[in-house]
Amino acid sequence: MTAFYSLARNVVRGVLSPLYRFEVIGKENVPSEGGILLCSNHIDNLDPPVVGITCPRKVSFMAKEELFKVPVLGGIIRQLQAFPVKRGLSDREALRKGLKLLKEGGVLGLFPEGTRSKNGQLGKGLAGAGFFALRTNAYVVPCAIIGPYKKFATVKVVYGKPIDLAEYRENRAGAEEVTAVIMGEIQKLIDQHK
Repeated sequence: MTAFYSLARNVVRGVLSPLYRFEVIGKENVPSEGGILLCSNHIDNLDPPVVGITCPRKVSFMAKEELFKVPVLGGIIRQLQAFPVKRGLSDREALRKGLKLLKEGGVLGLFPEGTRSKNGQLGKGLAGAGFFALRTNAYVVPCAIIGPYKKFATVKVVYGKPIDLAEYRENRAGAEEVTAVIMGEIQKLIDQHK
């Protein structure tokens, strides 16, 4: 973990902790080494920093390209090793960066829905999550954020056990099929802990 990442994590924790009570479940399910594809539902703009402060490992997020153009914020998220993705397009550069990160043993944080849920329900996942899961041997860890984010309310962050995708990899399953499996595991976590 870089010094800047640790500092940013402490600052974010210091800002958010007085506003919300975080209940973190299943941290032990996050492998301590090796590449991890961390896939979470997306209910609020606070989701990336909340995953960043609750995950035991440093997480690099794929984030929408527009965020990198926002003064100050763009520089900060770059320092946190987030990288841009062009939404609605097949962004080969973002895919390459994600694969490289996973193959080098890093943690790639994804919100497979591609955007925040408008009604709090889990939406359909995009094929990108399945693509990364199939193209690497990274652990695939489902994560559920259970809100809502209301002042002084409890926000649960649940890390599930890594999903066994060996059979899907052997049978050369499609990215959409594997994404559906991942989304199913996220939904199970939501159902178990809401």
